[in-house]
Amino acid sequence: MSSLHDQRLAALRQRMSETGTDLVVLGPSSHMVYLAGVDPHGDERPVMLLVSQSHAGFLMPALNADSSRQKTHLPFFTWGDDNGPDTALADLLAASGLPDTPSVVLDETMRADFALLLLDAVPGASRRFTEDTVGFLRARKDDGEFKLLKQSALLNDRAIQAGFDALKEGVSELEIAAVIRDVYKQAGAVPVFTSVCFAGNGAFPHHHTGETKLKAGEAVLIDAGGSLDGYPSDMTRVGYLGTPSEEFRKVHAIVDRAVEAALAAAKPGVKACEVDKAAREVIAAAGYGDRFPHRTGHGMGIDIHEPPYLTATSETVLDEGMVFSIEPGIYLPGAFGLRLEDIVILRENGPEILSDMPRTAQLR
Repeated sequence: MSSLHDQRLAALRQRMSETGTDLVVLGPSSHMVYLAGVDPHGDERPVMLLVSQSHAGFLMPALNADSSRQKTHLPFFTWGDDNGPDTALADLLAASGLPDTPSVVLDETMRADFALLLLDAVPGASRRFTEDTVGFLRARKDDGEFKLLKQSALLNDRAIQAGFDALKEGVSELEIAAVIRDVYKQAGAVPVFTSVCFAGNGAFPHHHTGETKLKAGEAVLIDAGGSLDGYPSDMTRVGYLGTPSEEFRKVHAIVDRAVEAALAAAKPGVKACEVDKAAREVIAAAGYGDRFPHRTGHGMGIDIHEPPYLTATSETVLDEGMVFSIEPGIYLPGAFGLRLEDIVILRENGPEILSDMPRTAQLR
């Protein structure tokens, strides 16, 4: 366990004190990676990290213990297939020094059977999820995380640019996706997703890249991301093979204004719903309100989608250090879809865009 993870454990205990939390319970998840640097094999065998004010330790299947011990100095309470986890969990809970009716935070991504095993062992506990503890800490990126996210974003610039540079009549969506993935791989990154959408396929916000071949006079939407040193990237840009239609130019200008409006609205202390509203009002005023069917953005950190979420109903108050996407779009069935997405980190005076790639349309 590194000094960074020791610092995060101390910060979590401070948040636990501020929120009246007696015990935080994490399963094998990005929460566990963030807090302890441990990413154990996950299957039906219960694995948990329990953190109280006086103790932290792992419930760990014995067959996974040796590999996981290389990454942490925290104690392991091991169990085997021959005896089950109940005794080891009871010993871990006893070491945690809990009150009779503790306030417990559960990892919302943990398997339900793991969570019920824990709750059955702590009768009378109140329970909630991680939003105001581990989630609170993860939503505010430190300088080290920002640097990793920035590096990942700059690699993504190169990958998506390579995709646009490879556009030509007759090329398939899958071939362009392969070009993008190769850039990630050559840089030692892992491709996470690559959505390449030609013409009307772009009108499906979650189109699955396929065999469609590009024709002259068609729009192109590329939404892609990779993971570099454990931190992801995500960006959407658009292009056109040939001279863009007037409608494409018009819609591009509207969506770009919506991005700018959202960027202007994003300040520390502002609710996430206000940023969504700023983007949505631009698109609605232009007559395309019913063609913007999704949220304006999502948070990003270890996970490519994590809090905060920029939706019309989100009351989350934005804070310095939060990293999230701004990605309004307009989708015209049978014609094209146009989404422009940037990842930003919120600074004292507003958002800083991680990408260096302009939002202008790539014309080929």
